[in-house]
Amino acid sequence: MTCIIELCPGETDEAVAELAHREGRLLLTEDKDFGQLFVASGQPSTGVILIRYPFAARDRLGADVVAAVRQLGDRLTGRIAVLQPGRIRLTEPPSQV
Repeated sequence: MTCIIELCPGETDEAVAELAHREGRLLLTEDKDFGQLFVASGQPSTGVILIRYPFAARDRLGADVVAAVRQLGDRLTGRIAVLQPGRIRLTEPPSQV
């Protein structure tokens, strides 16, 4: 696991996305800008899990992320999964024209 805040703090979203893609990593984030970055720009992605957890549910977050990765597996590749307590919504990648 690589934590961007420790590796290269202050890096742009585009650079973080490129690093994750280049290294074949799944990007875990609470920043909705990453979803917009991939959908609007069509930038390639290894996969993104957008975490939408309220403070009261944070104690389950780690286990729920692991469960989501196990459940979705390779279906995460190139997609955005929005993870909320008790719910996972998988978004298809934008069409390549």
